[in-house]
Amino acid sequence: MLFRSILAVSQFTLLADIRRGRRPSFTRAAHPESAAQSFEAFCGLLQSESLEVETGRFGANMEVRLVNDGPVTIVVETVGGRVT
Repeated sequence: MLFRSILAVSQFTLLADIRRGRRPSFTRAAHPESAAQSFEAFCGLLQSESLEVETGRFGANMEVRLVNDGPVTIVVETVGGRVT
């Protein structure tokens, strides 16, 4: 199936640090201005491939209905069974 349009929804993607317990730290996440620029660049790349791109408003609360296999991916690195 070939798609000609896409709905690009900005959401935050974080690399969580869990070395200090069960609550992930997100202190190394990108600043909103940098994230917005990355999202705009991504949408521009899609448009350069002749796709029609629709977006919401960056940083806004949006209600989107979709089927997804989880909204967050957390990478856990271990050495010898211990979180590094």
